Amino acid sequence: MFNSTRIFAAASIAAMSLFAGSAMADGEKYVIGTDSTYPPFEFVDASGTIQGFDIDIAKALCAEMKAECSFVSTDWDGIIPALNAKKFDMIVSSMSITPERLKLVDFSNKYYNTPPAIAVPKDSKITDVAGLKGKVIGAQTSTTHANYAEKHLADTELKLYPTADEYKLDVSSGRVDAVIDDVVVLSEWVKSDAGACCKILTTLPVDKEINGEGAGIAIRKGDPLKEKLNTAIAAIRASGEYKKIQDKYFDFDVYGE
Repeated sequence: MFNSTRIFAAASIAAMSLFAGSAMADGEKYVIGTDSTYPPFEFVDASGTIQGFDIDIAKALCAEMKAECSFVSTDWDGIIPALNAKKFDMIVSSMSITPERLKLVDFSNKYYNTPPAIAVPKDSKITDVAGLKGKVIGAQTSTTHANYAEKHLADTELKLYPTADEYKLDVSSGRVDAVIDDVVVLSEWVKSDAGACCKILTTLPVDKEINGEGAGIAIRKGDPLKEKLNTAIAAIRASGEYKKIQDKYFDFDVYGE
């Protein structure tokens, strides 16, 4: 998320949020790319401002680095190409650290790690993973969750969507039998009015080859920003700022083992 076919498109700005935090007058300035359609990690509120766990973590890291940061909402399918084209300086968007992505970008250390899960309609006859055989499963394209379904749920029909919102609409209307995504994303959704249709069927074992070591911050290959971010992540963990942000969104430890 970690976080899910997205149509490749030029980066589109849905919202931009500037903050100085504890930035120094001569501090660094960074632009952060994020796909703001993945609550509770990133979303756009009624005022058009990007909010969420990832955003608050990014702000805390920027404050720790004494840097001034801004956020740009960008289509998921083009987010790594946009980073490498220098449209922004880093990606903070629940991006799993995977071997395939490491061929394209560098990552900071993880800042959270939660498993994938399956959600189904509340009246579904599916009671376990075995019951998914022959069923249609929705997932967001270009995500670890779509890759996980392709590998571990190969006896199902996988239907891909540009955004998580679209697969949620289809499972609520009965056009797919189940959906796969990060357990936090699905748990928050089924607790909301929009997700009242559905329930969590089960969490799934983590496949480190697919799911990676957790969600990290992507930067361009060789960028020294990596070490600054790692130092800042350790600092906000040690200071209690990380827990303060985590407790705003979750009632459990999202950092993982």
